[in-house]
Amino acid sequence: MKRALVVIDVQNEYVSGNLPIGYPNVDHSLKNIAAAMDAAAEAGIPVVIIQHAAPEASPIFARGSDGFALHEIVTSRPYDHLVEKTLASSFALTGLADWLATHEIDTLAIVGYMTQNCDESTARDAMDRGFAVEFLSDATGTLAMSNRVGALTAEELHRAVLVVMQSHFASVGTTSEWIDAVRGGASLEKPNIFSSTEAGREAARA
Repeated sequence: MKRALVVIDVQNEYVSGNLPIGYPNVDHSLKNIAAAMDAAAEAGIPVVIIQHAAPEASPIFARGSDGFALHEIVTSRPYDHLVEKTLASSFALTGLADWLATHEIDTLAIVGYMTQNCDESTARDAMDRGFAVEFLSDATGTLAMSNRVGALTAEELHRAVLVVMQSHFASVGTTSEWIDAVRGGASLEKPNIFSSTEAGREAARA
């Protein structure tokens, strides 16, 4: 196994801008992102920073704005590669796949924002490309959503995505569990769609 830590869109927009993370608490997730980056550096795991960019007139992530800027929790730490993206998946229209191939990476650990958008899109894309994926539950986060279809709290949305990730797309674990796995040369529990759906049916019958 050769890991890379992918730090997705840890930008001011999610902390002091127009998309304030609601769950988990943003200070808590930032602390865990920092811990994951520190553990990766200690273990010699490459750290890839992803930065989302939008046109200057955009209300979010406008290139050159404070919201576009990487948060200091990221900029104050070393990293190995920076990728700028304009779509949800970190692979879309970027050179990320080539960089990972060059460095013989086969496992991606995902932290950052938002859980159901760029994090999930990257995780699904990575799995389809043959990578093993790890998704750090307390180093990711999102905010409440409401539209003509319905409404979800930030916690409901975050937890639902974690369940889906662990069912098929990624190994979900806390930052502490991931750091222990890194230091022990171990893997997180692998996803299993059959066991997840079987447990779901049993819970529904209870």
